[in-house]
Amino acid sequence: MLDAPLVILGPAIIGSLAITALIFLLLVRRFVLPHLRVTEGDSEFSGAVVQSIMVFYGLAVALIAVNVWQTYNDVSKTVSMEAISFAALYRNISGYPEPIRSKLQDEIRGYVDQIIHGAWPLMRKGQVPTEGVQWMNRLQTMLLTFEPASEAQRILHAETLAAYNRAVQARRLRVDAIGTGLPDVMWVVIVVGAVISISSCYFFHVEDVRLHGILVALLAVLIGLVITMTVSMNHPFRGDLGLSADPYQLVYDQLMKP
Repeated sequence: MLDAPLVILGPAIIGSLAITALIFLLLVRRFVLPHLRVTEGDSEFSGAVVQSIMVFYGLAVALIAVNVWQTYNDVSKTVSMEAISFAALYRNISGYPEPIRSKLQDEIRGYVDQIIHGAWPLMRKGQVPTEGVQWMNRLQTMLLTFEPASEAQRILHAETLAAYNRAVQARRLRVDAIGTGLPDVMWVVIVVGAVISISSCYFFHVEDVRLHGILVALLAVLIGLVITMTVSMNHPFRGDLGLSADPYQLVYDQLMKP
């Protein structure tokens, strides 16, 4: 479901929720409401209860949606920060003497290329890439074995190590974000809350079944939209809205490409 195109995922969630809501509405009107003998006066009390349910459910879903959106933005910034860190690292290494300069640049170029063509396809499937660890270890070994010969080189080397540390931190945050997602208890709140919210609208005295169905369907569509948004952005690297490797590709094409 996470890898399904949004044009299919959205209508599937919204349509199934709306159709299910209408089916149960007809069943409740046919088999339940006649035994309850709901009057117009009862509908006033039901309306107050429904308003309370909608307030609590709307607040809970809004907080969850904001959390998902914030996490998505944070991961996007992490991806950009890692790409920027490697761009800065590559530029700093341009001031190193040969042959260490070419070796370090080739290592960084190879690492960024494996992110684009190796790590990213795995991340799109929810898998954690491991190849990058070896590249980073080799790069660290090469940086630590370099001995600056002048004050200018010492300053440049210190800045290069700082850029490398920032890249390592950003990479760790990116890899950790692969498994990012709402816990199961949050999904229970969303799904059960949707069922309660829609079901509470059945117990009204509405003469025209078509009007009753339209109102219930509209509510189901609205809740389905929120659920679709939450599902599509819950895992930042998956689905049609999954983050792309464009920041790395841009750095590679403009700065590192041979």
